[in-house]
Amino acid sequence: MLVEKQDLSFAPVPQHAGLKLTADDIASYNANGFVQPFDVFSPSEMVAIRGYVDGLMSASGDAGHYGINCYQARLSGLYDIATDPRILDHVADIIGPDILCWATAILSKKPHDPKAVPWHQDASFWALSPARTVTVWLAIDDADAENSAMRFIPGTHDQGAMGVQSTGATAVFHKETANAEALGTPFTNTLKAGQISLHADMLVHGSLPNTSDRRRCGFTLRYCPPSVQITDPAWASGVEAILCRGDAGAWKTHPRPTNNDITQTTSPHVVGNN
Repeated sequence: MLVEKQDLSFAPVPQHAGLKLTADDIASYNANGFVQPFDVFSPSEMVAIRGYVDGLMSASGDAGHYGINCYQARLSGLYDIATDPRILDHVADIIGPDILCWATAILSKKPHDPKAVPWHQDASFWALSPARTVTVWLAIDDADAENSAMRFIPGTHDQGAMGVQSTGATAVFHKETANAEALGTPFTNTLKAGQISLHADMLVHGSLPNTSDRRRCGFTLRYCPPSVQITDPAWASGVEAILCRGDAGAWKTHPRPTNNDITQTTSPHVVGNN
């Protein structure tokens, strides 16, 4: 399933009323590269999910805030979130009925966390083609401007790969989109706990340091259709995809794990979680 050249173009979603998204939602996704907010999990469900996520981070020590990456095929609790039909119905309206989840990440900013997530385009870091991944961001905590919610630059998803530059020591990773301040006014992805947003894989996005007294924790899930292929065999060895719905095509997928204890599994190869 390897291809030689990356296609990082954006393919507009045919405008329609879907399982969860309206025709206007689809039009907004096509125009802006994202759509939000959508209610998925109830407050009582979020008490359980937050407790579960907190337990994973506690068991992982200092690495837990940014290091719980790609465990969707190794922990049954994360597998079950990734395959929840309420999330998948939203995803299906964008990528179609065949859905793979190839990466996930818990991203938690402590109160007064000085690190910024610099402006970036996810798919430009990935060995996948074509660029058809949609990222679901599930709010574990309420996220707003005060506690450093993710920010999008609308309309940057269909402009191809942009130039990059080095970042400073306080950034979560070492590259950022160059001259992002000239690309437009950022949109703050304000979400209540249990809500989700969906954004395209070439949309420029990032987040500021968390200067508040409140934590901001989210769970990202990367979904793609089986028409997406891996462009680098070395990169492929680190992908542990799960089939969430429909046909997996040529992808190798993993069944639901029986384990739900992060201390009883090794860390997977980390890919795709910038």
